[in-house]
Amino acid sequence: MTFSPANIRSQTSQEDCSGPPPSEPTRPGLTHALLHRCNAATARSVAVALVLFFISYHGLVRVVYGTDSCDWLLARGEYHAEAWQPYGCMVHTYSVRDSRRCMRYLEFLGQRNRIAFVGDSRVRQLYAAFVGQFGETVPPPEGEDRHKDIAYEDAQLGLHVQFLWRPMADEKMRGDVIKWRDASSDLLPQLLVLGSATHAIKNLNGSELAVKAYERNVTRLGAVLDQLVGAGTRVLWTIQEPVFYDRLSEERRAITNQQIDLYNWAARRALSSTRVRLWESSRLVGSGRLSESRDGLHAGPRAQGHTVQILMNLYCNDRMNYNDGTCCNSGEPMTALQIVTFVGFGCCIAASAALAMLAWVRKRRQPRQRNAGREAATPQPPSQAKTLVTTLARLGVIMAYFFLCDRTTFFMKENRYFASLNFWLPLGYLVVLGLFFNEESRHANMLHRDQTDEWKGWMQLTILVYHMTAASKVLPIYMHIRVLVSSYLFLTGYGHFMLFWKTGQADLVRFFKVVFRMNMLTVTLCFCMNRPYQFYYFVPLVTFWYVMLYIMLVIPPRVTAKSSENNHIQYLYMVIKFVVFFSIIVILFMSEVFFEKIFVMRPWKALYVTEDDDIHQWWFRWQLDRFSVGYGMVFAFLYVLARRHLPLDDNSPGNLLSGNLALTAAFLSLAGLGVYSTFTFMCSSKPDCNRVHPYIVFIPILSFIVLRNMVGLLRTRYSSLFAWFGRISLELFIGQYHIWLAANTYGVLVLVPLYPVLNVLITTFIFVCVSLEVHNITNELAPVLVPSDWRLCVRNCVIFILILVPIGVHDGMF
Repeated sequence: MTFSPANIRSQTSQEDCSGPPPSEPTRPGLTHALLHRCNAATARSVAVALVLFFISYHGLVRVVYGTDSCDWLLARGEYHAEAWQPYGCMVHTYSVRDSRRCMRYLEFLGQRNRIAFVGDSRVRQLYAAFVGQFGETVPPPEGEDRHKDIAYEDAQLGLHVQFLWRPMADEKMRGDVIKWRDASSDLLPQLLVLGSATHAIKNLNGSELAVKAYERNVTRLGAVLDQLVGAGTRVLWTIQEPVFYDRLSEERRAITNQQIDLYNWAARRALSSTRVRLWESSRLVGSGRLSESRDGLHAGPRAQGHTVQILMNLYCNDRMNYNDGTCCNSGEPMTALQIVTFVGFGCCIAASAALAMLAWVRKRRQPRQRNAGREAATPQPPSQAKTLVTTLARLGVIMAYFFLCDRTTFFMKENRYFASLNFWLPLGYLVVLGLFFNEESRHANMLHRDQTDEWKGWMQLTILVYHMTAASKVLPIYMHIRVLVSSYLFLTGYGHFMLFWKTGQADLVRFFKVVFRMNMLTVTLCFCMNRPYQFYYFVPLVTFWYVMLYIMLVIPPRVTAKSSENNHIQYLYMVIKFVVFFSIIVILFMSEVFFEKIFVMRPWKALYVTEDDDIHQWWFRWQLDRFSVGYGMVFAFLYVLARRHLPLDDNSPGNLLSGNLALTAAFLSLAGLGVYSTFTFMCSSKPDCNRVHPYIVFIPILSFIVLRNMVGLLRTRYSSLFAWFGRISLELFIGQYHIWLAANTYGVLVLVPLYPVLNVLITTFIFVCVSLEVHNITNELAPVLVPSDWRLCVRNCVIFILILVPIGVHDGMF
């Protein structure tokens, strides 16, 4: 979080980043002082201030404008390319299947799906589009049929939709509403949509007296509609969209946009004191697609589709709980586990506050003790208990922010939309920044730590842009991102194999420390956010492969650099281990049924199934990258053999290869990257690409490694910016689900409504600061919860399992 490459490398925050002393005792400039104050501690303080500001802002918005997101759905919105985005919430795109499922489910719950449309030809058009949402077609009316009532009924869905031809807001319309008001509850419509203006404008030639009469009639109608709302009906009054005047027929020339505005304002005034909801967004939807109107009066097909989607989200979202449908969704209730977890964090926060107050009191007493001639007590390092409490308190505050962002409707959320420029432009910026922050590494060997951190960093940033911009819809981009995920697993296999080969270190304490660092944030989020472990798919995946790798390496005979130095038969043992490792993978892959039987066994079933008790996602993720960790280990093994038995010297900053051999390697590597990219453009579908991907993904990975390491100048330099992000890549990957994206990654968190670029910048800044803080918390908790004494480590592991037992019993794990 600093502005200099040297400080970017640091993972510890400092209170001040002062440079070398000036040559002259002059006072540094303001810019110089500001730059040296921009460190991790300052960034953290700014992030906290921003969070507090936006909590206050959104709290004020909710006080002034209300907390019902249905009001946002019906009031405001804008077009994002071809999609309609309501203000502050997300809409699910209901298919015919989704619509029928919604009505069937509501009917199962005992609700009668009675929906009524009352009004003129525009409302009739809306009725026809709504019925079409259930797979039925309403033929366009002709002749006298244009002035008749219509009804549609589906007994299987318990659905009854009717249209009443009431082109004028008069006593006839009011009489219909009175009948509903006085009818039994079984006959009350659940949703009533009304609209009328254009017919009156056309027939009365837009006179001023007609507008006043219209307002009086709507006022009288509104009183009855208000009573209907009190009986349980949701009533919408459609605000009229403008017309495309040049396309109006001669008989409709009196319908001008000025007249429509007058009638809309009359309706707003007449219904302002009632509980009838004004459907303002229907006007915005129509005006944004006005050029698509064929006759200048009625909306085009796409505008009709958007208005129907608004109605479906209004009617169904709260019951169906689609991830990408937050409009009109009241959110999830807290579970007992969430309550207990947050109570525990609350206790830690209270204890930490008490300890801070006690430390402040003691600090205040120290000057008095000195004045009294007594020596002040020497500060003692904090105990493990105090470290644990204060660190958990910080984690609890962060979890509260996670919860507020994604498990409540307090902050706004919007759908994601793909546009090529939105994807490629941020990547271009990141490339420029990454090249700017480059420096010399202290290491010269291939795939040294700085380089692998850099690799993880730019991959993680690319994946974040990919998720933010919903670029998975583009097949070549999707497949290249698959390579990046596979590269993570490849580096997992490579890194852990190399460490074991060099040190032989594979004790239980190290195993638990690695698993703890991988899973601390994920397990905490499972408790706080009520999400299954499999929801954070990458962590279960990398943890599983680490366990497999660990078992393979520690099973005797253990093969290390020291044991194989004078005993080459050890190489054969390692080859046999690799054969067994890949054989197990192939056996599991050959039968999905056998695979499921293995992983749905209790008690570990809960680690591999989704909240719907489905293991398909685990199967999909597992088989897609089933060889990647193995590729990484095999490459590491071949690399150490090459260093030992071939003239491969990467300890110096020179080129690894020279002459024709270097040109050949470069050509083959470029060809490898080109072949995989060509494959992504040629394969026809995601399933087809995914089937081939595991067998060829090593080609672009090895090609990149060769190009990155072949030239000494490239191998010994790295981007400190990317490397810094690489060190917190796991926290970035997990945290994005809740405090950068939203609604289970289907949407985007909105702190700054109506300004998308500014919103992305602010949420990204907070997101990165939180990820860095979680990374630091994990490092602080690791020695406390996973101590170096194996007996204490096992004790803590047993305690954690005992905590999980009642949770597992409650969730049916045993």
